[in-house]
Formats: sequence, C-alpha cells, structure tokens
Amino acid sequence: MRALVIALVLLASTGCAAGSGGPVTLRVLAGSSMTEVLRDLTAVYHQNAPHVRFRLDFRGAQELEDEIDRADVVAAGDVSALDPVRADLATPYLVAADSLTIAVAPGNPLGLTGVRSLTRKKLRVVLGASVGPLGRYSQDVLTKAGVPVEQRSEEVDSRDVLDLVRSGRADAGLVYLTDMKTAGAAASSVAIPAAFNVKAQFPVAAVKDSKHLPEATAFVEWLAGAEAGGLFHKYGFQAP
Repeated sequence: MRALVIALVLLASTGCAAGSGGPVTLRVLAGSSMTEVLRDLTAVYHQNAPHVRFRLDFRGAQELEDEIDRADVVAAGDVSALDPVRADLATPYLVAADSLTIAVAPGNPLGLTGVRSLTRKKLRVVLGASVGPLGRYSQDVLTKAGVPVEQRSEEVDSRDVLDLVRSGRADAGLVYLTDMKTAGAAASSVAIPAAFNVKAQFPVAAVKDSKHLPEATAFVEWLAGAEAGGLFHKYGFQAP
C-alpha cells in the first residue's frame, strides 16, 4: 500500500510539472502602429520559447478598459493611455519611441512646407482622436508651433489617419513617422522640425491578473532588452 501511495504522489507531481510547461497563449493588446514590429517580435520570441504563442489584438487606447480582463500584455502608444487601467498592470517598461510627421498625397502636390501650412483655408486636415495617444501628441505639436488647425475629422489611430490621406479623402494628417514606412508610394511626408515635434513613448506591461503572469512578465522584460531593441530599430522606432 505504501508503495502505491508513493507511486501516485510521484505521478501527480509529474503531471503538474508537465502541465506547467505546456503551451501558453498570451493575448497582447496593442495599437495598430505596432502591427508589423509586434508580429516580428512575437515570431522571434516564439522561436526562443516554443511553448509561448501569441494572439495579437490591435485596438485603440479607448478600448483598454473594456478589454483588460481578457488580456495578458498591454502595449500602448503613450504612458497616459495606461492611466485608466494602471491598477490592473504590473510595472510598465518603455520599449520604444517615435515622432510625428505630416502625411500628404504622393509628391506633395499642394506644396505643404511644414506645420504652419496646415492653417490653409479649405485644406482637409485629419488628426488622431483627442482621447488617444496620437491625438495628444498631435495637439502638443500644434501647440508648440502656435498653429490653430481646423480639422476635418478625428480618427482612432495613426493608420486610420494615413488611410484617409492615401485614399485622397484628406489632404494632410499627422501620423507616426514609423507608419509612413507602411504607405509605400501611396503617400509622401512633410517633416516636422524638432522644435515642434514630440517624442512618442511606447510602454508595455503585463496584466496582474493574467493566468499566465510568469510568461507575460518574461515577454515584457524581453521586449525591454537589446534583442527586441534591434527589431524595433529595424522598423524605424527610436530608443525610449
């Protein structure tokens, strides 16, 4: 009987160990501007940790509160975007930075020369939503330049702004510099001087109540490291 009990205990222990090393899927909430780089980052991480898989969910910052209970990792477009869910998160890490540029039609047919050109009458200007990271950064730029802009619409994120310019439904829009890399020949950009520009910082954090908190924490810490930093640089992001 004693031998049977010991055997059962060992079997249970073995089963628990096997389960703890089984496949894990981390759901990552992120802004659309990190689409390409996060796909690359998670693919590389999976090669190093084959038991960790990822579900990438690209959403606007406004949806963080509604989705936080179903997430393991959050990647935001600015630190203040985390404020509504701060109590739900472990320590955030700044993993990358960006700046803004003005997206215009290919070849800049309207001859815009900078931020102050956005005050032209009848110019169709689109910006990020004021409640989101891009909108906050855009307002910072316009305030620094002393430029009152009459915008045609507010969009959820940088990709939406860029799509309106690419399709010809807008003449100009403020977008992340890294997003211009995705536009190809469908759009051009007009530089924003450093004196008016911003340093957009991207924080990443594990969700405290994640069922896979050790794996989520390890991934976040890796994102803040040198290997991930090289991949961020590949996609045009700056060091935080």
